[in-house]
Amino acid sequence: MAWTLDQLNAVTPAQALEALDGVYEHSPWIAEQALTQRPFRSLAHLKHALAHAVRTASTEAQLGLIRAHPELAGKAMVAKSLTTESTNEQSKAGLTQCTPEEFARIQQLNADYNARFGFPFILAVRGPRGAGLNKQQIIDTFARRLDNHPEFEVAEALRNIHRIAEIRLNDKFAAEPALGNDVWDWHEKLAEHSDPGFAEKGQLTVTYLTVTYLTDAHRACAQRISHWMRDCGFDEVEVDAVGNVVGRYRAATPGAKYLMTGSHYDTVRNGGKYDGRLGIFVPMACVRALHQAGKRLPFGIEVIAFAEEEGQRYKATFLGSGALIGHFNPAWLDQKDADGVTMRAAMQHAGLCIDDIAKLQRDPAQYLGFIEVHIEQGPVLNELDLPLGVVTSINGGVRFVGEMIGTASHAGTTPMDRRRDAAVAVAELALYIEQRAAQDGDSVGTIGLLNVPGGSINVVPGRCQFSMDLRAPTDPQRDALVRDVLDHLGQIAARRGLRYTLEESMRAAAAPSAPALQHHWERAVDHLGVPVFRMPSGAGHDAMKLHEIMPQAMLFVRGENSGISHNPLESTTNNDMQLAVDAFTQVLHQLAEEQQP
Repeated sequence: MAWTLDQLNAVTPAQALEALDGVYEHSPWIAEQALTQRPFRSLAHLKHALAHAVRTASTEAQLGLIRAHPELAGKAMVAKSLTTESTNEQSKAGLTQCTPEEFARIQQLNADYNARFGFPFILAVRGPRGAGLNKQQIIDTFARRLDNHPEFEVAEALRNIHRIAEIRLNDKFAAEPALGNDVWDWHEKLAEHSDPGFAEKGQLTVTYLTVTYLTDAHRACAQRISHWMRDCGFDEVEVDAVGNVVGRYRAATPGAKYLMTGSHYDTVRNGGKYDGRLGIFVPMACVRALHQAGKRLPFGIEVIAFAEEEGQRYKATFLGSGALIGHFNPAWLDQKDADGVTMRAAMQHAGLCIDDIAKLQRDPAQYLGFIEVHIEQGPVLNELDLPLGVVTSINGGVRFVGEMIGTASHAGTTPMDRRRDAAVAVAELALYIEQRAAQDGDSVGTIGLLNVPGGSINVVPGRCQFSMDLRAPTDPQRDALVRDVLDHLGQIAARRGLRYTLEESMRAAAAPSAPALQHHWERAVDHLGVPVFRMPSGAGHDAMKLHEIMPQAMLFVRGENSGISHNPLESTTNNDMQLAVDAFTQVLHQLAEEQQP
């Protein structure tokens, strides 16, 4: 018999503790602490209370929790002394039916892992979809995590424990994230399309996904998204003149404004399945629910799957969203890809009408604004055990390419105080950028390229080419960071007797969230019983382009694997996807109430 939250909130502490028995392996203290927060507003609220009890516990208590878990396919499984929950999970993953070779491999990994970390390997074997990982996925993850830093691995073990607990709670409360599962499945099906040379399976049993602008895989993705939009009940679906897939769900009354939403469906090379695409499928699920309920809102919903954001095949970043604000540069048409194919030829081959690109520009007066759901692409939400984050601003940034110029000389005969070492000067600059950006708390600075042309092991570097990427949530904060870094660069060069060249290669303004739309996201997250966490976006997004003509605000969704992105290990869970759908639905309801006469 499944429990309900009302029952959990109403029973005695002892009965509530018994109800949560087994959620965290042999660790009733977690439930005891979490239950002091009753009444729980939602299952998400309960999950966070449990995770918070662990997060605020002592290191000793956290390690005790980890060590309370059995090894995968270990002695407890062989002796049949696992808890009911662990027996069920390991059995579903096929670990009770290992071949002798698989069993030996897992036993060796268990031994190596325990020797390195001093606690058992913890993995939520039912996986991010809840349907279960296969044995090879488990073994590959086991081997990969052996290389983690011990401090990082403690955190990774705890994160997996929370996922195990989340799935066990779903079972206890018969809570099925049905829409989250659908969104998950759309991602999996769309990831079947990848550019040639990138679709093979890799060492980590994950797909090496690459979808660049107007390739066969890209056009196949557009076709699939179009079909799914029609299946969801959109009134109009089209592929526009730059390859954006546009679905429109009409308002209850003709002539009403639209809410624009969406994200991109292209990827970086060897990227993840969720970057961009999550922002397409979450609103699609919401529109489908409205259509199935026969419901119309006082405004229309326009979901746009932007054709290009990553700038991989051609140097035309944000091409899809840029076209909607009149920022398509005709000079891009003559750019050639690595195979010599011009953008013009690629667009003609795809059947796009280049002459219609100018007609794509939107009239902001016809829109309530733009909202976007996106996977976080960073570790913050993961580390805080929070499923959602409300974006306050998309960072503004400035990029530079430069070269430090000194004197190449013999590494053995040039005394340390006589050197004009260009590489060391750039290294000193990198350390300063690290220190200076950290002062702000939310600024970031990176030297991503550092190259010594013609370098040799026995030569003091006379030249060093480098890049700088400096970002901050507001333009004044960004400009102060840039000013200090450039001043320090000049000081380093003068003190070391060097000269340098520097060229600004990109400047993007910060895109603060519109207060009203940000508040809608905050209310939606709070309605779900999840703490409202506000954070800037360090990465650029389509929302920053639409920001130039209309209000915008974003919602971040937690990523798994420490929030890694632009990587095949990028992931999130069906439960977090469900919360994103629920939050989006809440925003729609709030906006509908505002639009009522």
